[in-house]
Amino acid sequence: MELIKDKMKTVLITGANKGIGFETAKQLLERGFYVFLGCRNLQNGQTAVNKLKTLGHTELEAVELDVTDHFSVMGARQHVGKKTTQLAVLINNAGINGDAPYTALGAGEEQFKATFDTNVIGVSRVTQAFMDLLRQSENPRIVNVSSSVGSLALQSNPEWSAYDYAKYAVYAASKAALNMYTIHLAYELKHTAFKINSVCPGYTKTDFTGQNGGDVEVAAQRIIKYAVIDDNGPSGKFFSEETNSMTGEIPW
Repeated sequence: MELIKDKMKTVLITGANKGIGFETAKQLLERGFYVFLGCRNLQNGQTAVNKLKTLGHTELEAVELDVTDHFSVMGARQHVGKKTTQLAVLINNAGINGDAPYTALGAGEEQFKATFDTNVIGVSRVTQAFMDLLRQSENPRIVNVSSSVGSLALQSNPEWSAYDYAKYAVYAASKAALNMYTIHLAYELKHTAFKINSVCPGYTKTDFTGQNGGDVEVAAQRIIKYAVIDDNGPSGKFFSEETNSMTGEIPW
C-alpha cells in the first residue's frame, strides 16, 4: 500500500459520498488535500470517488466508516493509518435528521437513540479513534458540522426569524449536545495547536432537506473556512454565516 506524500495535507470527512460532505471533499481536493471519504456504504463511496476522478482528481479514496459501529470506525482508523502518519483535518459531517414525528411529545425513544448515536456518540467515536493521527499534525483542525437549530439561545428566542418553523426536537437536541461536546473538546485541547469548532453550513439543497435550500457549494465553503483557519483563528466557537452574516458567530 503506497504511502501519501509526507508534506501533503490529509483530511477525513465522514458522510462524504453525497451532499455537503461530497462537495466539501471536492473543494478540498482543489486546495491540494489528500481526501479520505468516509462512507457507511463502501460501494456508494467508490461511486463518489469515481465521480471525482472524472473531474481530474486523483489524491483521494473511499474508506468504509459507519460512525455508529465501533469496529467499523476502528477498521477505518487502521486503514488510514496504513496510508499516512498524520491527519491534518477531521470533518465530522455524518448526521441524520431523526425522522418524523419531529416533536418532543411525538418522537419515540428509538428516534432519540438512533439520532444521538450518529450525531453525538458517532462524533466522539471517530474523534477519539483518530486523535493520535491528528496529534501528529502541525496544525490539527476539527470541524463538527452542527446546525443553528441546535442553539438554545435562538430556539428560545421568539424574535429569531426561524423560531416558528425550526422546531425539530430530536435533531435539535442532538446538535445542542454536539455543540457541548465541541466546547469540552476545545477546552481539553486549549493548550495545543488544535482548533475545534461547531459550524452550521446553513439550510442547503441536499437529500437531507428534500432538495430545498441554498447552494451546496456555499455550504461547503463555510465548513472549509474553519477547516483551514490559521493559528490565530478561533477555537471552541459556534458559527453560522447564514444566521450571522457579519461575524458568523452565533450564541450557544
